[in-house]
Amino acid sequence: MLYNNKFNQSHHDNHDHCHGDCHNIAHNHTHNSQHSHDTNHEQAIGHCCDGHDHSSSQQCEIDDPPEDPERSSQDVKLIWKIQGMDCAHCASKIENGVKTLPNINQTKIIFSTEKLIVFVPKHDDAVIKMIEDKVMELGYTPIFESIPNHVYHHEHSHNFDKKAFIPLGILGILIVISYLILLMNHTVGEYAFIVTAVVGIIPILKQAIVLTRSGTPFAIESLMSISAIGALFIGAAEEATMVIFLFMIGEMLEGFATSKAKKGISSLAELMPDETVIIIDGKRKTVASHTLKPDDIIEISSGGRLPADVVLISEQASIDESALTGESIPVNYLNGDKILAGSLVVDNTIQLKVVSESGQNAVDRILQLIEDAEDRKAPIERFIDKFSRYYTPGITLFALLVVIIPPLLMDEDWYTWIYRGLTLLLIGCPCALVISTPAVITSALSSAAKYGVLIKGGAALEHIGSIKMLAFDKTGTLTEGKPQVTDVINHQCSIEQLLSTVAAIESGSHHPLAKALVDYVRRKQIPFYEANNRKAIAGVGIQGELDQQTYFVVSPNKIETVANVLSIEDLQTINQLEGNGKTVVVVTTDQQLLGIIALQDVLRNDALPAIAELKQLGLQTLMLTGDNQRAAKAIAGQLGIDYRAELLPADKLVKIEEIGRHTSIAMIGDGINDSPAMKAATVGIAMGSGTDVALETADAALTKNSLLSLPILIRLARFANRNIKQNITIALGIKLIFLITSLFGVTGLWLAVLADSGTTAIVTANALRLLRVKK
Repeated sequence: MLYNNKFNQSHHDNHDHCHGDCHNIAHNHTHNSQHSHDTNHEQAIGHCCDGHDHSSSQQCEIDDPPEDPERSSQDVKLIWKIQGMDCAHCASKIENGVKTLPNINQTKIIFSTEKLIVFVPKHDDAVIKMIEDKVMELGYTPIFESIPNHVYHHEHSHNFDKKAFIPLGILGILIVISYLILLMNHTVGEYAFIVTAVVGIIPILKQAIVLTRSGTPFAIESLMSISAIGALFIGAAEEATMVIFLFMIGEMLEGFATSKAKKGISSLAELMPDETVIIIDGKRKTVASHTLKPDDIIEISSGGRLPADVVLISEQASIDESALTGESIPVNYLNGDKILAGSLVVDNTIQLKVVSESGQNAVDRILQLIEDAEDRKAPIERFIDKFSRYYTPGITLFALLVVIIPPLLMDEDWYTWIYRGLTLLLIGCPCALVISTPAVITSALSSAAKYGVLIKGGAALEHIGSIKMLAFDKTGTLTEGKPQVTDVINHQCSIEQLLSTVAAIESGSHHPLAKALVDYVRRKQIPFYEANNRKAIAGVGIQGELDQQTYFVVSPNKIETVANVLSIEDLQTINQLEGNGKTVVVVTTDQQLLGIIALQDVLRNDALPAIAELKQLGLQTLMLTGDNQRAAKAIAGQLGIDYRAELLPADKLVKIEEIGRHTSIAMIGDGINDSPAMKAATVGIAMGSGTDVALETADAALTKNSLLSLPILIRLARFANRNIKQNITIALGIKLIFLITSLFGVTGLWLAVLADSGTTAIVTANALRLLRVKK
């Protein structure tokens, strides 16, 4: 069996804070006399393109992540799971009903995860009961969640409720009986149909009254009630009955289709096991998974799923991450590696240490992001919401005019125009139009999450589908971000002496270049001890003393400030190394050159195929880096993309703003140092394993940490945008057709309601296609 090995992942993760182009292989770290290099590492990022610059005189201004309004609010947050909320229209009914209650500061309904969130001034049992009574009055079942806000459970199934067939079956039987009576006695049959219509309309009328009192007077239930009752008054009892029956069928079909859409989201929550084996003092005990705390030791057997983000204690483990990343090949993890919640243990029983707080593991973060995404509506979705608020009252007024004007002004038949007006009322329901966009977005977010991509809402999804250019950070994004020593050229001393000197001066630094140099010396098993009086030389490099001799490790273009020891041959060697995309440092005293050392960052394995796929999609690509021109040219040459080098974070921001004025652009980076450019771009996309910084900074995050997720994301976003346009065209097109045909008497009541419910089912089914998107 094939395995992906993540041995180096934990090492890489430990240095996420310095993976931006702040270092970019240019070795710009700060030292002081105590060598407190990493106390304030960010101070050095301003000089990332100045070669071997140890200055700390500049700082990048980076915006803090936005504050969570829920966290800063003094309100109490109450959460309910709502059973029976099977469509977006149901969600709006509940929201409108609850927000009219007293002592309610804010109401938010999350259709995809069936949650009602209410913010109140204080925790009050009377207010909780009042809210629950209102929800039950509207016909739904609220389940209060007393557990922490972000812990997701799956107590109930998202399968379609078969009880919906009962009232439909009863009405169907009554219709058949009424029809048989009509065949035997026309008059009695008419009365039978009236009784059947009344039986069918009573629950709908009750719901319409409740919704009207709750602030939703133009709900489909209200329009249906008016149309059916109006049809009874003009003697069209058979049609009134069929309208009610078809309406119930349409509601059932819509509920079935939307339950499929929500199932894609709920399947994520179902990844979490309800119970876990915990080890306490060597004894095994089964506990509820949501009670786990950081540092708990747990044991998972083969075939079990991880209940939290964990660190592997056992020697090794084969883990199936397909539910989270879409990657079908199991990944081989080693002792000390971090593994995300929801992953499946493939081979044997293993022990792990919990590292995530309750409700804050990888699955919880994905679900929370999807919930939050419903607040970040796409521009087209916001337009449709606004349009629908005027559409239904407008159609209702038009229907009233159709009923009144022809008989009064043109002496037309009242029966004909009342019937046509009632038909037009049914065209006024905006259900299909309202659900056309959110159904697509919910499906797209769910599908993206399965492939290791988190998207922050409909607006981000819409923008991603429209981008024309992608700009990449270099180090840690296109490259591994882990420089390796490639060349060691010694002068006036042996290679061992040269490397020992470098390690003595750089020892203790957490900068990637310094660590690469020290690690290289250690692997060579060359002994060294820390130099004395190590300190930074502003804008130049670092120095230290060994045996009363001062040594310098600097960038070649800064060496003249400490010594003039480079010959023409040395300069040619340095030029050749830098021409090959390598970063060069020189080791010298004030009198003589000791040696030249070259390091190079290597391309990520997925960089070339990802760039090739993006080009096939017709996208332009650009690399923005703080590294020197030659190193940047070498990397860009391997990838076949354009580049801009020697850029400070502020320069990247300016470049993104400049490009963004005439084309839509996405910025892909891996650290907080890229955040200004990400925020300035049309879309910011973060690399990494779904860290808080990445999620707060960017509009989307590649949690699989793979560039190959980018083409998947672009294709999915484009598909979603096409799907939204299709749904809007279908919804408005069918409405327009039946508006015209109903006005001229071609279609009647039963066809109008069938078209309305059928259109809702069609657009929902079309949206579900995104759940079946393949790589």
